Amino acid sequence: MADLEQYSLIVPEWPAPARVRAVTTTRCVGVSVSPYDRFNLGDQVGDDPGHVAVNRQRLVRLLELPAEPVWLNQVHGREVVAAEQVSAPAQADAACAFAPGRVCAVLTADCLPVLLCDRAGTRVAAAHAGWRGLAAGVLAATVARLSCAPDDLLAWLGPAIGPHAFEVGDEVRVAFLALDPGNAACFQPSPAGRWLADIYELARRRLRALGVTAVYGGGWCTFTDRERFFSYRRSPRTGRMASLIWLSANR
Repeated sequence: MADLEQYSLIVPEWPAPARVRAVTTTRCVGVSVSPYDRFNLGDQVGDDPGHVAVNRQRLVRLLELPAEPVWLNQVHGREVVAAEQVSAPAQADAACAFAPGRVCAVLTADCLPVLLCDRAGTRVAAAHAGWRGLAAGVLAATVARLSCAPDDLLAWLGPAIGPHAFEVGDEVRVAFLALDPGNAACFQPSPAGRWLADIYELARRRLRALGVTAVYGGGWCTFTDRERFFSYRRSPRTGRMASLIWLSANR
């Protein structure tokens, strides 16, 4: 437990079954150096590959993972892969698993990680929901891939850029209003004449529309909390946190 506290891991507070294990990392302890300091888990951001490898090895040991996480080549789309069928990083923005032994993971540094499981603890998924993926339908694709009644799912929203820091242009607001005019409530005018977007509320609204009503988490801001989180908006050369979910073999 001391090691877990040292690494300042975030464990979801949600009523998931005991065999569902989930966590989000922070930047607090690791071997990467500035500007990727310290616990960078992204291998495509310019960090020393050796440092990333050490950090990933520490992650596996720290969490006693059943296997190396299924890392994705994220492209801000809606593709979902089955973790059991992936042997090399796939071009996708979500992964699901239906049995123990595989760990779903997404990397973020302002984008929204969304973890999902069913109430019986038989299926899990992790989705990378930046605004492009969210607008493209990554949550709908992930919910569909889980192949169960949406009201049987639990969702948890991990650390993302907060509504007072996520400044976007008209094209973002237009894209979301085209999906649902009610999304207008998720945008407020910014002092710079643009828009401040609430990606947490946009995700909640989308999940509710899909029939997923049990939604937890949210409320962090990766942009303002520089001690705990990486933020691409704050510094384009930066690391990535990981949000992971898997099924334990023990019920």
